[in-house]
Amino acid sequence: MTLRVGSGAGKAPATGKRKGKAAPATTAATERDVVVRPISRETEKALDYRQWVEERRAYVAKASGGRLGYVHMFDMSAGALAQLYLDLDAENMGREGVVVDVRNNNGGFVNVYAIDVLARRSYLTMSNRSQPTPMPARTALGQRALELPTVLVTNQHSLSDAEDFSEGYRAEKLGKIVGEPTGGWIIFTGGATLLDGSSLRLPGSTIRAARDGKVMEMNPRPVDVAVTRPIGESYTGRDVQLDTAVKELLGQLKPGSAGAAGGR
Repeated sequence: MTLRVGSGAGKAPATGKRKGKAAPATTAATERDVVVRPISRETEKALDYRQWVEERRAYVAKASGGRLGYVHMFDMSAGALAQLYLDLDAENMGREGVVVDVRNNNGGFVNVYAIDVLARRSYLTMSNRSQPTPMPARTALGQRALELPTVLVTNQHSLSDAEDFSEGYRAEKLGKIVGEPTGGWIIFTGGATLLDGSSLRLPGSTIRAARDGKVMEMNPRPVDVAVTRPIGESYTGRDVQLDTAVKELLGQLKPGSAGAAGGR
């Protein structure tokens, strides 16, 4: 769809005189054509979400003096995992550590693959004649491996497979967990159709934490540093949970040098 818009009438230099004063003249409105591309509500929501992620990425970079990166997982779907691979880009890989955020993540099924990206460590380096500086073998071979210190941020709306992710993060001793305990909503269910055509969900599998054998349903995954955002904080431009996560992760790093990528 093309819209024609005008800038409105404006004043131009004087072209005559009236009682000894310059008489102002007006010019016709200037017009131009603007192409408007309608988008669906789902596309708009996706664009809003990406803006939200980029704002927090910039927030963490500023709060850490350019030393830390940031990634957020919207849910635990295959699409979110693919986005995680994209978000762990050269800028994030160039930082000294990364804040991993799964707040408001309502789950899925890819937690083990996401944990794998954070847990992998290289045991070899590789170099060649054109690249004499040794680099981690996993990265050289194109494998997804962050190989940087991390901190995890959760809240009460981190549900289901996001809770599996939090448990895996703790079990693998990948770093501290900051924020609020998860929702305690982890159980596998399946659909059942009734005679009248209606349907319901039936529990099918119980999930237990291997480290202590406890059932995870109704048992939220705990945090190491408890932080609750004050009501209305989202309107102030502050995020105390991210501030705390940045402080905790910086405390694990050697003081001094900023990340290779610098701040934004």
